[in-house]
Amino acid sequence: MSSDTLSDPEIQSPITLDEYLHTAYHPDCDFVDGEVQERLWGEAEHSQTQAALLHCFGSQDKEWNTQTLLSLRIRVAPTRIRVADVCLISRNAPREQIPTTPPLAVMEVVSPEDRVSRFLERIHDYRNMGIQHIWVVDPQTYLGYDCSSGSWIETQSFKIENSPVAVALSVILAELD
Repeated sequence: MSSDTLSDPEIQSPITLDEYLHTAYHPDCDFVDGEVQERLWGEAEHSQTQAALLHCFGSQDKEWNTQTLLSLRIRVAPTRIRVADVCLISRNAPREQIPTTPPLAVMEVVSPEDRVSRFLERIHDYRNMGIQHIWVVDPQTYLGYDCSSGSWIETQSFKIENSPVAVALSVILAELD
């Protein structure tokens, strides 16, 4: 498999986890049970929203003792790796190139072409891994959702209870204007 963009993820032959880990995809792809799945990236709104999340959370990293990382591969299960749009990791967490320790939070950005079933599967994988805070921003509707419980709960702020981590959705959206 080349490092070029996949032509059709639905007809790709199964590959091993090792093959996936040693192949560069542009843009990066998820790995789900032997299948390489393209992510939807590259649109201006998606990229701008990722940058806004990175800025709003990353600017507080020292104060919160966190690291805010963009497009990080996370091993959510033995045969599954998800590429989170943005994730928040405790500086006290083990240092891993591909984390197997649940991040404090993951943030996903909805793209117009996202399929609901794949998005729900991604959230399910994050929850099964033990990620306690799963947040979604939809730049088309200017809405934010807390999906931590498995339900899509509209929210005006992304926060971790009993911690200083908190960013108002309005602050994130202001970065998009």
